[in-house]
Amino acid sequence: MLKQRVLTASVLAPIVIAAIFFLPLPFFIAAIAGVTLLGHWEWTKFVASSSRVKAFVFPSLILVASLIGLWPVTQHGLELSSLNSGVLALVGALWWLVATAMVLKYPKATSWWSNSALLQQAFGVLTLLPFLWSVSLLRAFEYETTPYMGAKMVLLVCLLVWAADTGAYFAGKRFGKRKMAPAVSPNKTTEGLIGGLIASVGVTLLAAKGFSIPFSSLPMLALVALITAFASVLGDLAESMFKRVAGVKDSGSILPGHGGILDRIDSLTAAFPVFTVLYFWLA
Repeated sequence: MLKQRVLTASVLAPIVIAAIFFLPLPFFIAAIAGVTLLGHWEWTKFVASSSRVKAFVFPSLILVASLIGLWPVTQHGLELSSLNSGVLALVGALWWLVATAMVLKYPKATSWWSNSALLQQAFGVLTLLPFLWSVSLLRAFEYETTPYMGAKMVLLVCLLVWAADTGAYFAGKRFGKRKMAPAVSPNKTTEGLIGGLIASVGVTLLAAKGFSIPFSSLPMLALVALITAFASVLGDLAESMFKRVAGVKDSGSILPGHGGILDRIDSLTAAFPVFTVLYFWLA
């Protein structure tokens, strides 16, 4: 399984990096929108509905309506200071505070949402729509003056999350003893979490320096990286929680060794909104 995961990642990572840097902004946003819709289709496996198609259609209309009705026509509108962009990024960050409480109280406090298709659909929208907007906001950062600065920002968050995952895996394998959230994800340990946080902060500081990404101070950027890395872990735990309630192992099977799209981007769906808000407001 590990060999298959590594092989898939070694093929997928160069494709992702090439898309981040070489796709023109409109095509990049279209690609992220496509990934978001695929993720939403997989989310329907978590919804207590008699039909996945029905569970897919209504939230999809919300996603499409947001693109048509709220999306800025040009990159000029993709600024965190604008109302639509700022609110959606903030909503995404706040949603992960709620998701944290849900994970901490699992399985005792699931009765209010585990059988509600409407709430489960809303959770999917709150997970995926801010992710779509946040990635786009970062990619559009200084697009007219420095076209690749936004690409570096997007890659920075990806590297941060990948470092957190890798650091947690190896630290947990070597030192892991204390289960972090056994009811949700029995394999995750507190030692692994600490290792992942340390790795993500180190990689973020090095990458930000190497990419010449502007920030107010190293301590502030380290704080942003620390909180974002922790959020990425919560994204993974939250998806594990929704899968357990739904009784499914993976969100899909499109990626050998990784499962579905959601299984691969679960950490990113939390990391991007949190990083976007914290970076533009703190770092």
